[in-house]
Amino acid sequence: MIYRDVISAVIRALASETINSAGGCDYTPKVQANKLKGEIVGKEAAFLTDCWVFGRLHSCLAPKHWMALNACYSTHMASKVGAIGRIVSHVSSPAPRLFLTKAVTAWAYPQLGGAERAPAGKVSLEIDDDAPAWRKAAVAKAQKAINTKLKQRQEAPCEGVIILPAHNYDMNTWDLDGTPERTRRDWRRKIFKGLDKLVNEALLEAGEILTKEGVFFGDQDAA
Repeated sequence: MIYRDVISAVIRALASETINSAGGCDYTPKVQANKLKGEIVGKEAAFLTDCWVFGRLHSCLAPKHWMALNACYSTHMASKVGAIGRIVSHVSSPAPRLFLTKAVTAWAYPQLGGAERAPAGKVSLEIDDDAPAWRKAAVAKAQKAINTKLKQRQEAPCEGVIILPAHNYDMNTWDLDGTPERTRRDWRRKIFKGLDKLVNEALLEAGEILTKEGVFFGDQDAA
């Protein structure tokens, strides 16, 4: 498997973790079977290379750079969320912790045009006005539980592409201190800029690592 550039190598490598989690990790017996017949080729060979690049980058990149790549490019839910939580400490900002965490999340899951989620529906349970107080309380409790479950389901990650609810991109929910809009926009801009810088540094470092391994088209041509 030879990659066009460092970004394609990183994206494919990080995607291999998702494939493994979805049941693609049965490549080991496939490899053993192919060994009996000769050289490993095709999809098995490409997938093995992706897994090897994943391991190589994980072991060689600086931790903050590995986290930055996962937060930006990973499609593996647990890895991406974990990276978002850990990369916060590597971002310098005067913004409060809540604002910083919300900003990093919004950066990692950029808002997609036309992909806004529909508002969560609500259930209203009817009960007679003359019903006993205990029954009214029971119905109110059931209604609250149902609506809470509907909201959780509506805000749950979508299959394939994760679309956060619109309020995650509203800076009014990032700050509870009434900070001026201009200041909040400046915080957000600098946080995004710092994260982009980390990703660019990570890609540069990854490119140097993989160039030495000869996994790019240009390396093959030069050879």
